[in-house]
Amino acid sequence: MDKKRARDFTEGNILSHLIAFSWPMFLGNFLQALYNTVDTFWVGRFLGTEALAAVSASFPIIFFLVSLVIGVGMATTILVSQYYGAKDDRGVKRTVNTSLFLMTIAALLVSIIGLIFYSSIFRLVNLPESLMKDASAYLTIFLSGLVFTFLYNGLSAIMRGFGDSLTPLYFLIISTVINIILDPLFILGFGPIPPLGVAGVAWATVLAQGVSAIFGLIYLFKKARLATWDKNLLKPDKTIVKQLITIGTPAGLQQALVSIAMLFLSGLVNKHGEIIVASYGLGGRIDQFVFMPAMSVSLAVSALTGQNLGANKPERVREVWRYSNFLTAVIAGVLTIAIFFFPDFWARIFTPDLAVREMTCTYLRIVSLSYIVFSLMFSTGGISRAAGDTLITMSITLLSLWAVRLPLAKFFSEGLNLGPKGIFLGIAISPVVGFILNLIYYYSGRWKTRNLVSRKTLPDEGN
Repeated sequence: MDKKRARDFTEGNILSHLIAFSWPMFLGNFLQALYNTVDTFWVGRFLGTEALAAVSASFPIIFFLVSLVIGVGMATTILVSQYYGAKDDRGVKRTVNTSLFLMTIAALLVSIIGLIFYSSIFRLVNLPESLMKDASAYLTIFLSGLVFTFLYNGLSAIMRGFGDSLTPLYFLIISTVINIILDPLFILGFGPIPPLGVAGVAWATVLAQGVSAIFGLIYLFKKARLATWDKNLLKPDKTIVKQLITIGTPAGLQQALVSIAMLFLSGLVNKHGEIIVASYGLGGRIDQFVFMPAMSVSLAVSALTGQNLGANKPERVREVWRYSNFLTAVIAGVLTIAIFFFPDFWARIFTPDLAVREMTCTYLRIVSLSYIVFSLMFSTGGISRAAGDTLITMSITLLSLWAVRLPLAKFFSEGLNLGPKGIFLGIAISPVVGFILNLIYYYSGRWKTRNLVSRKTLPDEGN
């Protein structure tokens, strides 16, 4: 392990730890969002509204398929951070090897499932027939390279666990630059490369992520030596497999339920035609950038909380919570002002289509009013995730999405005949419930007792 890049969060100033860990995560999240944004830019500018809508319609399905195993990544960060906080290097290595094994198997299974059922999912969410060909071309290529996406995310989860948010950023920078270069070449054609249209966007992404994943694996095995060919550590550890599944299943199920809710929401949106589909997709891309600071701080909260719980220092977690809420609220407040008062500036970046821009502005003016609450929900939720209390997190997500967002979106849009504006209003209201429930969990103090790597549970301590 590269000690220079690892950070011991059990000592030192909490605010400096949060900032030092969060900024590479923020830049990493920015670059990941840039992946989709660059794709959206080129498609919207050169292939038209129909192609833009087709790519936008694919994202909820991709999110759904990836969410089926995203819990393994969350569980990996939790276990690595707690083993690292407990100073158990062997536990860290066993977690790393076992997680990589599970990620690879899961990626292959999800790819197969996606390739078999994607067309049925498109029809289930009322995708217009005019978008089916381009959406299918994009999704089949993306799914074929899904293993690279999973391996990179597995690497990132591992490194976050012991406080290194910088190394995954380097690999992501390489991948993003490759994607930016390949997008126009594959979409428009260059020299011997024929114009591939929407399919070119998918090929650029898969190749770029492949390079990132390969560099990441080389780093794990050769440089950091976190993954090992030692036969005693290479095989999956049964105890850690059980922990990863126990912690990861609720987290993965939570993400799956989020993505299914998004699919249902897409079904409501898709009924209103290509303009609304494209506008909803653009609004979501802009939301990604707004939520990045809160998501970055939330991941930092999980890493700091995990290490301090592993070290039996719950009093430091209270400082983590206070500082993280302050940071996310201030940043979200500034972004709210920028988006609410100047929505067309952001929409104009992606499309010259006036109708799409006008509806995107409507989306942003409504949803931006909830950005601060969304951000506080993320940062507070990082406490329960780090504690491994993923069942609680899943339950909160279920309530805020399935009991609030979807019913309200349907009621406002169809019951009150508000149309797309009603859907956007339902999206804006739902995080209020999520934040309140996360706040109740924090003040309950349940997280203080959630030490997952107490000495009695450490596997094979004799070596």
